[in-house]
Amino acid sequence: MLNLERLRTLDALARHGSVSGAAEGLHITTSAVSQQMSKLEREVGQQLLAKNGRGVRLTDAGRLLADHAARILSQVELAQSDLEAQRGQVVGELRLAAFPTAARGLFPAALAGLRSAHPGLRISSSEMEPESAVLAVIRGDYDLAVVLDWYNKPLPMPDGLVKASIVDDTADVAMPATHRHAHRSEVDLEDFADDDWVTWGESEFCHEWLMHTLRSKGIEPRVAHRAEEHPTQIALVGAGLGVCVAPRLGRGPIPEGVRTVPVRQSVSRHIYAVWRADADRRPSIRAAVEALKSAAVKAV
Repeated sequence: MLNLERLRTLDALARHGSVSGAAEGLHITTSAVSQQMSKLEREVGQQLLAKNGRGVRLTDAGRLLADHAARILSQVELAQSDLEAQRGQVVGELRLAAFPTAARGLFPAALAGLRSAHPGLRISSSEMEPESAVLAVIRGDYDLAVVLDWYNKPLPMPDGLVKASIVDDTADVAMPATHRHAHRSEVDLEDFADDDWVTWGESEFCHEWLMHTLRSKGIEPRVAHRAEEHPTQIALVGAGLGVCVAPRLGRGPIPEGVRTVPVRQSVSRHIYAVWRADADRRPSIRAAVEALKSAAVKAV
């Protein structure tokens, strides 16, 4: 009889590509991963891992069994989901991820509400950029992720996921209070063709959106500063070092010396939750989505 936890370890190895990645995804030590795999090899009577430089790779038998493990674990997830749905109780463990402004703007109220309403539910959460969060949900490392589409740039979405809308988040342009456009009630992005921009990390989805949007308007953006967090971006703007896009969710108080002005042709991002289709009937997923929607009403 194949041991389910050892199959889970093999599946994590196949998904993460390394012992350390599997250990991190499973929240166990690398030694525990190695021990589980040694036991699984003894159970099946075949070598499942082979050395590959300083790491390991799956053998042909390892890949074959890993394919079966993925299907078996998906069926187990579906069975657990159906049992939870039949009981109708919001219980068990729920692992959530969200990009930073959603984590700051939605998680405190939503997760506190979930904990109060459903004391039998164990909740954990992490900040994670949208593309990474989607992959983490597909891998099974998280149960639900809060991600986003910009109004003119959707986030690539693999098959096998279900999603639900949470809120539309409007973004303004933040500029120094002394900026030539700071007195206006509305602006266009084209108005900042000659300004320095404060933006996100180069490979981040939001940075790629900003570059795509400005270039589509005939602007070659001059990126002067990069910061992961919006408060840092706003602080740089307040020091007179450029302008930035400032979404309203999780933004917090605007400091003196900074003015935010709406964009005439609204700039917004659609925020939604995603989870695996095989977990779609879990009451805890549904409860989390409703809690996020309730938190969003007060947040934007």
